[in-house]
Amino acid sequence: MKAVILTKYGPPEVLQVAEIGKPIPKDNEILIKIYATPVNFADLLIRNFKSITPRKFNMPFIFWLFGKLYFGFNKPRVKILGSEFAGEIETVGKNVKGFKIGDQVFGYCGPGMGAYSEYLCMKENGIVSVKPVNMSHAEASAVPYGAIMALNLIRKINIQPQQKVLVIGASGGIGPAVVQLAKYYGAQVTGVCGTPRLEFVKFLGADRVIDYTKEDYTNSCETYDFIIDILGKSSFTACKKVLANKGRCLFVSFKMKQIFLMLWTSMIGSKKAICVLSNEKPEDLRFIKELIELEKIKTVIDKCYPLNQAAEAHCYVEKGYKKGNVVITVK
Repeated sequence: MKAVILTKYGPPEVLQVAEIGKPIPKDNEILIKIYATPVNFADLLIRNFKSITPRKFNMPFIFWLFGKLYFGFNKPRVKILGSEFAGEIETVGKNVKGFKIGDQVFGYCGPGMGAYSEYLCMKENGIVSVKPVNMSHAEASAVPYGAIMALNLIRKINIQPQQKVLVIGASGGIGPAVVQLAKYYGAQVTGVCGTPRLEFVKFLGADRVIDYTKEDYTNSCETYDFIIDILGKSSFTACKKVLANKGRCLFVSFKMKQIFLMLWTSMIGSKKAICVLSNEKPEDLRFIKELIELEKIKTVIDKCYPLNQAAEAHCYVEKGYKKGNVVITVK
């Protein structure tokens, strides 16, 4: 089968198409013929992981160290990128009960990756579900990770109707799902993004969109019950000015500074900093599928590239051109 192989770290050009052996599913696994897989933040990060220092990494040092041990210090240990996918089941293991040959599925394969290929094996109890009927494979492939992370986040803070939510990084991988799920639970949502993606965030249903290149969202007369910072780029001190009494500032990506802030604010003051970690569960993806079919969650495809143009897809995303999701189509 064909796959995009990563044999060394570096720029997009290190991604090369190669012929490798087709995987054989174990008794509890399904073999999926991949039709589409998005280019996400993790793919860019891992492709160039050699140059990512602890300072550049958007999580504490221990996470960076585990990442280096898992993915490789000087050479990639994970050879095929791609953690999200949509496709069709070609073969099922003899113990598989929940899926059958021909099922259209989508899912998230985690740090093991492997979706930049024609075929992928997944455990039956992995993060995989029947695909929503009202989405194409390209659209469905771009949903799982961001939506599951956003769902965990929204549930943890228990958003109530009419509460005000500010989403910093509303146009990235997790932000669009946070915007839509917060709206689903009845919140008033303001999204923060750059100029090229304003219309994208409006399309997602945000009540208001702030262009951070033209407006400082921390100098506003508006206050928010929750401020959700996807990439951990904001300052808690600045955000406190627009955080309501008993408000919460949540960091999806964070460093030790934010962890100390979380510990400090847990003891002092009414405004809290919270560092959030999420767990993926198969039932969460099935719930996301239901919301998609109810048209509560949608996605936007900016561009599609064939498998042999994976390097071009990475280049397009890395330069900040994308206005929506960029997907590699395999079929």
